[in-house]
This record gives sequence, structure tokens and C-alpha cells, in this order.
Amino acid sequence: MKKSHVGFLCILPWFAGLLIFTLFPLVSAVYISMTDWSIIGRAVFTGLDNFIEIFRDEMFYRSLWITARYAVFAVPLKILVALTVAVALNNDYKGTGVFRTIFYMPSIVSGAAVAIVFRWVLDPGYGALNGLLRIIGVTGPDWLYDPRWVLPSYLLTTFWGASGGLFIYLAALRDVPRDLYEAATIDGAPWFRKFRSITAPLLTPIIFYNIIMELISCFRKFTDAYIMGGAGGEGTFYMVNLYQQAFSFYKMGYATALAWVLFAIILALTIGVNVTKKYWVYTE
Repeated sequence: MKKSHVGFLCILPWFAGLLIFTLFPLVSAVYISMTDWSIIGRAVFTGLDNFIEIFRDEMFYRSLWITARYAVFAVPLKILVALTVAVALNNDYKGTGVFRTIFYMPSIVSGAAVAIVFRWVLDPGYGALNGLLRIIGVTGPDWLYDPRWVLPSYLLTTFWGASGGLFIYLAALRDVPRDLYEAATIDGAPWFRKFRSITAPLLTPIIFYNIIMELISCFRKFTDAYIMGGAGGEGTFYMVNLYQQAFSFYKMGYATALAWVLFAIILALTIGVNVTKKYWVYTE
């Protein structure tokens, strides 16, 4: 057997996996998005009708607005919390490792479990949050049961897993040259000037990466939104709408078209953020 044949045999499992689990589903998704298919039964080819229907569907615009509005607030909030915690724990004091673990652990807990817990915490009648507010004489809102408070309710949950990027920031902080801080100290620069002129610019590549990842995460928000819901349909995020179209209304072709539109939206946002990179991301 020739050596080239041996090489092809070695990559055959990977190539088979690529065809079966990547390329075939991708091509199938393109075809399904152009059909009228209720999961059970024969798929009827309809061309671009599903995509035309999407841009005529009021629920598409509403779910997109709910998701985009959440992302506008959640992305900077998550980055700010994670960065603040990382800066606070960027030292070698005794016990710092324990606190790093404590702050990171919430980000690895199951999303379904977190959603169930927060549904109880935010309950207006017997929830823990309103219970604490009653202790200090404040009447808490109805949270998820009041359309005006659904968005703030979901923003509260972002604090729970906001430190998911903690160790990425800690690693970046460790790479900041110490001599820059020493020179700033000799010049009499206070800590906030050091952060603004040294730390923040050198962290911009990591912040850029996290902005893109958090944007994708926000537009793919599903588990907690599906479990927690929200009054007046204010908890119907884009992915929740997509799931309902597929498995509640059995419009699999339409739901697949929604998925492709979501892919296009995320791609456009990623390109848009990447275009701004040259204006604020520091590169040596």
C-alpha cells in the first residue's frame, strides 16, 4: 500500500465526520428552509416563501427587538462586571484563589437550574428579592409578571454568570508589563490614571473578543428565557420564537429560515464590530 493511501485512511474518520455531522446538516438546513415541512410528512418545496414571510411577520420584529434591546444592556454589563472582578482579584494575597473560584463557579452551573432558581427569586409574592425589599420597607415590583419589569429581571440574571470571562481577563492582566506600572508610580500617577492609560488600552483586544462572544450569546439566548418567560410576551427572545415556530406550530421550514436569518444578523454584527476595531483596539 502506498504511503499516500495510508495517509488518506488516517484522515478518513475525520473526513467522514465532517461530511455526516457538518456538511450534510448544513446542506439539509438550506433545503429545509425552502420547504413547507411540519416534521412529520413530506416536505413541500416553496422556494424563498419562508424568507418573504419572515419579513412580513410581526413576531419576527418583536422578538428581534426584545433580543437586541437586551443585548444593548447585557453586553456592556457583563463585560464591566467581569473586568471589575478580575481587576479586584488580580493580586497574590492569601485566599485570592478561593475567591476566584467562588466568582467563577456560577458561570458553569446549568442554565436550566439557574432559570428555575431565579424564577423563584423574582416571584413577586414569595420570592427572595421582594422579601429582602420588604424588610427595608420597600414594595418590590412584579418583575416577570409586569411587562415593564421583564427586561430588568433578565438583566439581574446577567450578574449571576457575568464572571464567565474572569480568567481570560486575569490572564490578560498578568501579561501587562509591570515596568509600565512602576514608571507610572514614579511619576505619581494615581490608580485610576494607571487603569485608564495602561490597563484599559492593553486589555482592549480581550474586550473586543468578549464583545463579539457576548453578542453571539445574547442573540442565542434561549434556556432561561424559555423557562422564565415574561408577561406580555416580553420574554419571547428570538430563539424562543424560533423554537415555538418549530416545535409548537410545527413549521420546521419557517424555523430553519429564521435560523439562517439569525446567522446573517450575527455575521453582520460581528463584521460591524470588527470594522470599529482599528479605532479603539490597541495593537503593538
